[in-house]
Amino acid sequence: MRRFSLLAIVVAIVAASPAAAQRQPLVHQEGALSAHGIAVTAKGAILIDANDGSVLWGKDEHRRLRIASTTKIMTAIVAMERLRPHDVVTVDKSVTRVQPFKEGLRPGERVAAWKLFYGTLLMSGNDTALALAIGAGGSRSRFVALMNEKARVLGLKDSHFRSPSGLLDRDNYSTAWDMASLARYAMWNPRFRAVVRTRVKRVPWAAPTYAKIYVNHNHMLGSYPGADGVKTGWTTLAKHCLVASARRGGVHLIAVVLGADDMYGDVKKLLDFGFAARS
Repeated sequence: MRRFSLLAIVVAIVAASPAAAQRQPLVHQEGALSAHGIAVTAKGAILIDANDGSVLWGKDEHRRLRIASTTKIMTAIVAMERLRPHDVVTVDKSVTRVQPFKEGLRPGERVAAWKLFYGTLLMSGNDTALALAIGAGGSRSRFVALMNEKARVLGLKDSHFRSPSGLLDRDNYSTAWDMASLARYAMWNPRFRAVVRTRVKRVPWAAPTYAKIYVNHNHMLGSYPGADGVKTGWTTLAKHCLVASARRGGVHLIAVVLGADDMYGDVKKLLDFGFAARS
């Protein structure tokens, strides 16, 4: 009997731990989606309390939409769970053929993984994302399979990934709900958090490059109080996409807008509402 009680205590502790909490599904808060009259330009949007996973507001949050470079949230977290920061990645020659937005990696370059994380999440280099994918998965196709397997494990039922960059819109999609759940999971990773909250990163590089400066595309950082990540995205078909995280005191909110005309205006409305509701 005592042995059973001890086991029950251990199970309860594990279930209540941050590692377990980050994997719990999002849950609707009673009346959240029908109230408050917030208007956004996004096709799909959501606001969640990242601490407990409750959904505070949503608009077509289960609608499958193109997600552009917010795809790189999944790319980065899968790679971080397979590579240590100073693991060396050799840039495959296929990386240099990636278009259209790239940082200019050279075939055969040997690059520490941590540099590729910054290049992928801050400047959103499509060549960087592919280099990271090949380094972590062995090949592009194998890594994309790992992305989709991770989506399955995390319960992202309305997500499918076709590339590590999000450049390809066809068959690369998710929902506001799934992206909020993914961001919540990723933000529990201290390495991921450290990268996405960085506004500017100066990175030493081998000759003839010598140094690079990565500037975060997420303009919430430094302009919205408490903003600490995570990722922007845009293609012609996806329009503007933004997954945003912000903390004030003990409150941690994540807002997602997909297919927006005014992604920053939309996200600020949602976060303002969330902090007012949680104050």
